[in-house]
Amino acid sequence: MTSPNPAHARISVIGAGPGGLTCARILQRHGIAVTVYDRDAGPDARNQGGTLDLHADNGQIALREAGLLDEFFRLARPEGQEMRQMDLTGRITSHQVPEPDELFKPEIDRGQLRDLLLGSLEPGTVRWGHGLDRVSGPAQGPRLLHFTDGTTVETDLVIGADGAYSRVRPAVSPAVPEYSGVSFLEAWFSDVEARHPEIAELVGQGGAHAADGERGMFAQRNSNDHIRVYLIQRAPADWITVSGLTPTDTGAIRALLLERYARWSPRMKQMITDNDGPYVDRPIFALPVPHTWEHNPTVTLLGDAAHLMPPLGVGVNLAMLDASDLALALANAATVDDAVHAYEKTMLPRSVETAQALEGAAEHLLATEFPDFGDDDPQH
Repeated sequence: MTSPNPAHARISVIGAGPGGLTCARILQRHGIAVTVYDRDAGPDARNQGGTLDLHADNGQIALREAGLLDEFFRLARPEGQEMRQMDLTGRITSHQVPEPDELFKPEIDRGQLRDLLLGSLEPGTVRWGHGLDRVSGPAQGPRLLHFTDGTTVETDLVIGADGAYSRVRPAVSPAVPEYSGVSFLEAWFSDVEARHPEIAELVGQGGAHAADGERGMFAQRNSNDHIRVYLIQRAPADWITVSGLTPTDTGAIRALLLERYARWSPRMKQMITDNDGPYVDRPIFALPVPHTWEHNPTVTLLGDAAHLMPPLGVGVNLAMLDASDLALALANAATVDDAVHAYEKTMLPRSVETAQALEGAAEHLLATEFPDFGDDDPQH
């Protein structure tokens, strides 16, 4: 099969996260038709996670190509760039306060970013309730998308933007995510100024981190008077089950955490004891390094599907830059095959270099020195 011109190709994006939606938006701005498939029943099917910072040298570049940068700045929280490093008593040992006009990496909630991108797309672009099972068909195309409801769709290009456990990735790579040895447990705090004023004061307007070498805490101020705290431990991925518990055993998990954080001050342990609702278990996985694949003219990957890394400030920013690069390549190439070649020539070396720099860096989350958490909460 001859590779089609992108303007006449059937292009399918799998995954309606920031990367997939950014790709679709930029394609549509260039007059290229695209369909996005997502397993969720609808845009409000689940909570989209915590807060992100979008950097001027990657995430914001993608938003500029999407024509959404000004709208992003209207929604973003520049004050969220504040970062605090604390000791086990809650004493601030390092404090980064943004200048009033600092816009290098302002914060935005994941849900707000997704809504911004969704609202920019042509009606009907996203097909909800389409969980991908697998991709079949010859490498030269056309490809066949097999969905979990038994339906199929024929397409000329499959873009895997479906995250850590991508169902597109097996079409080009056998790689699977590997456990980093570090696990997050997420805790939520709502109406913090009224209900959790001490935690609100401790965290400030941005992020706050403390660690003792074996365990740590990272707290993030979100919009709407909300704070998320990630309790970080070096532990087996199934540590809750090994302890004879389930993720819904909030009281028993809390008691176990209080034993493990026994050296921490009562002030800091409020972030273990005062959360609203159950904890959320989030072990940290990453793809093997380096992760590359042989070029395929009808399938490619972006974001975590291509280069899942520890949450140290690169995930969403790289996914959106990938999306922009791929969409622009499709807008400027004679064939889909040429576009995928051009995109991967840029994306793969960049992702390999970044992944090598962050290999094993989940351990940094437990270090007493302040790590650059950057854009990522652990929602991959």
